[in-house]
Amino acid sequence: MSHPRPLHSAALRLHLNSRLLRMSFAGTLCACAIIPPTWAQQAPERAQYTIAAGPLDIALSQFAAASGVTLSFGSTQTQGLTTPGIQGRYSFDEGIARLLAHSGLQARQEGVGRYSLVKTPSDSTLELGATTISGSALGDTTEDTGSYTTGPMATATKLALSSRETPQSITVITRQRMDDQNMRSLEDVLKNTPGIAVTKAGPHRATFYSRGFTVENLMTDGLSNDLSHYLSRDMNSSPDMAIFDRVEVVRGATGLMQGSGNPAAAVNMIRKRPTATPRVTVTGSAGSWDNYRTEFDASSALNESGTLRGRVVTAYQSKDSFQDFVSAERSVFYAITEADLNEDTTFTFGASNQDANNNDSWGGLPVARDGSDLHLKRSTYLGSTWEYWDQDNTTAFSRLEYRFANNWKMLLSASKSWSQLNMLGSIPMRTWQSDFVEWGQNIGRYEYKDQQNSYDGYVSGPFSLFGRTHELVVGASRRELTFNGKGLPIDVETNTNLYRPTGIPKPDVSATPWTQHRTSQQEGTYITTRLNLSDDLKLILGGRLDWYEYDVDTRWEGKSSASSLPNKVTRHLTRYAGAIYDLDAHHSVYVSYTDIFRPQTELDAQNNALKPIEGKNYEIGLKGEYFDASLNASAAIFRIDQENRAKELNRNLCTPRGTTCYEAAGAVRSEGLELEINGSPAPGWELGAGYTYSSAKYTKDSNPDNVGRLFSTDTPRHIFKAFTRYQLPGDLNRWTIGGGLYRQNTIYKKGTNSADAPPPHAYRIEQKAYTVTDLMASYKASENVDVRLNLNNVFDTHYYQAISANTDYGNNLYGAPRNAMVTVRWEL
Repeated sequence: MSHPRPLHSAALRLHLNSRLLRMSFAGTLCACAIIPPTWAQQAPERAQYTIAAGPLDIALSQFAAASGVTLSFGSTQTQGLTTPGIQGRYSFDEGIARLLAHSGLQARQEGVGRYSLVKTPSDSTLELGATTISGSALGDTTEDTGSYTTGPMATATKLALSSRETPQSITVITRQRMDDQNMRSLEDVLKNTPGIAVTKAGPHRATFYSRGFTVENLMTDGLSNDLSHYLSRDMNSSPDMAIFDRVEVVRGATGLMQGSGNPAAAVNMIRKRPTATPRVTVTGSAGSWDNYRTEFDASSALNESGTLRGRVVTAYQSKDSFQDFVSAERSVFYAITEADLNEDTTFTFGASNQDANNNDSWGGLPVARDGSDLHLKRSTYLGSTWEYWDQDNTTAFSRLEYRFANNWKMLLSASKSWSQLNMLGSIPMRTWQSDFVEWGQNIGRYEYKDQQNSYDGYVSGPFSLFGRTHELVVGASRRELTFNGKGLPIDVETNTNLYRPTGIPKPDVSATPWTQHRTSQQEGTYITTRLNLSDDLKLILGGRLDWYEYDVDTRWEGKSSASSLPNKVTRHLTRYAGAIYDLDAHHSVYVSYTDIFRPQTELDAQNNALKPIEGKNYEIGLKGEYFDASLNASAAIFRIDQENRAKELNRNLCTPRGTTCYEAAGAVRSEGLELEINGSPAPGWELGAGYTYSSAKYTKDSNPDNVGRLFSTDTPRHIFKAFTRYQLPGDLNRWTIGGGLYRQNTIYKKGTNSADAPPPHAYRIEQKAYTVTDLMASYKASENVDVRLNLNNVFDTHYYQAISANTDYGNNLYGAPRNAMVTVRWEL
């Protein structure tokens, strides 16, 4: 339903000024975009080469050095391959084509004087053109590949390794799959990522889980942002996908790259990069509940030589909801410039902003006293029209890459982000004045500001030892967080009629008795090596040392709480070990151990901070790679032990006696199985599917009754996710059809109501197992225009995507009913 979105005059002026600035910047870039790149059109120069027959990797290194270019490739790409060598005068393209003849590899130009090796697809041809050898084998960029899988990725170890070469469970959600399934936010992506569960504590308060534990870091281009505190998650949890090429997910303990966190997963969003070839894409969408969206994406070389490249992406979305009164709008702006300072050095700088304004409540729908469903309509909204949840996120980032001789490189990266949340909302709450029978509202008004800085630098490259080529990464990182928040919660008796709700007048919530100032810093150094022990056996070893400091000052009416004590972790060692053995040309078996630490704020009997929680991940798996790596499959069994969890002590042991203190003695064990397949089983057919079983249980706890029980009952243990697309053959090849399936087991929360309340005292809140089915069809109307229809929840399944933690507060959130969206995409 349509309704007004209140904007104050000052905010409106800022909004319009921001839009005008963005339009002017976009216009400047678009004007530059008409300049055609010419670095790929230079006349080829011939040079004299004398390269002997022998191992391909040695010959390629000699050829690159003699040509004065950088040629990047992994040792596994050329393993066991030889070349007849070359003698005579050749252009670069002619020479490398002869060296790579019959190798199944081809060179791809990445910039001025920079090339990489990729696999040659079976249907490609070798053309000795003016730029490089043609072909479209999968590299690390997924845009325009049409694939549901990708080539090398570096999220796990900083080494550029394929899925088969990585001794952990990984998933890459590509640009093509995001487009096919109309994924517009990170929440959409992770809902469709195998091994990831999404829960919510409110309409805009998503939390991501993997292997039973909360994901506490979000990475962008390999740089982490800290989401370990729920207040930071409130501001940063759902980036728009318009600016990203892909999302890489590594499941399990990922401390080697992230430092602190839970043994859950590393989620790494990879931004779109500028292209030297001019391209413009305009996309428009319209869907159910007045859901409208536009996107504009332009990229090109910005000078005649092609050494300066730029890209700009903008998006705007406005939508209502299946819930009464609820609406939202979101704007996105992204600009990036990439400059080749010389043939060895590339500098990147960019910035992005996402502004989201949501007219929505803080909570959801309540349940009965025994936890049973009240069967409220999906359109039910128990808030008021004055409620809002507004987020603003701005990021500036830079990167400097320097390429040394012999395929060594140095990469320095930095980002700075500013996040802000302004909210005024309500949660349905049982009132004690009515013996917990009637419903009132808990109303909160809060303002949060969060600034995070992240830095990382490393060198990597090959080295020779015992007649074999190995790889090494050495680096250091630092990240900083500063948070400031203030606000006020109040309880209001409203005697809400759940079946005929009406709003209430806006209360006075101008006071800010609650304040919090929080800081954290983490510095780390790391090293990773990939040892080529034999043609079939690789060993990856890594280690990291971290220094961590945390301080929080939380106050109510100026009085500091007891939790406001600083915490420090010094020289914490994180370990990584993995071995991969190639069974044959298509299959590998692996085993790995990884760990991660999480600082604690709880105090022991002497009022010292507890030692960090440690998460240890043990994993064994089988990986397959088929059809020139266009199809990847994996199976993994894992066990995670999270140790040193805070376990409450007898209060007589605390200082002073009678206060609360803990020991680092609690433990949780998670065990499970993951099966996954991604890529192209046949021409025109793309498939992404995964099944996960994960069961996390207490093995030690301050409450002996918890031992053996599930650690989290409101996250599913069984999840199956699949989506596929197929391009019809012959005269129908303009049509592509697809569909998806999501299935999860029953989730629940159970407990005991207040003893002061009337019976029933026991409750069980439950969402039974359910299945959601989606369909997709697209039609290529012309060379430049594609039309796509997405039909979601085809059978209109009624389900809760999240359930309440207890019966006192209403946080049940319905999943979306059947809905549709039509998207038209024009590309030049």
